[in-house]
Amino acid sequence: MECKIKNEEGTIYIAEDVLMKVVGYAALECYGIVAMCGKRATDGLVEWLGRENLSKGVQIRNVGDKLDVDLFIIVEYGVSISEVCKTIVDTVRYKLEAMAGIQVRKVSITVEGMRV
Repeated sequence: MECKIKNEEGTIYIAEDVLMKVVGYAALECYGIVAMCGKRATDGLVEWLGRENLSKGVQIRNVGDKLDVDLFIIVEYGVSISEVCKTIVDTVRYKLEAMAGIQVRKVSITVEGMRV
């Protein structure tokens, strides 16, 4: 999948991996998030992902001309999970719209764990 943006000067194609990295870096900028994580479907084990594998903790889908974003994260113990998630949603939406010119329809967050 790639995202296509048309304007008066031409067409821009943005690879899915680029969008997923933008989302991953935007999320990790937020206070209270410790790591992105991917869930292996075969056994349900959660694997922590470093900065080089950010896109594995992110899923995106085209819905018309907008994106749906799913994030899988680990949060820090003692923070307000709802506030961390609200900040992540706002930051991811802003970064995608500002950097790529893509409208975001929905950001869903799954908290897979907590680090003490």
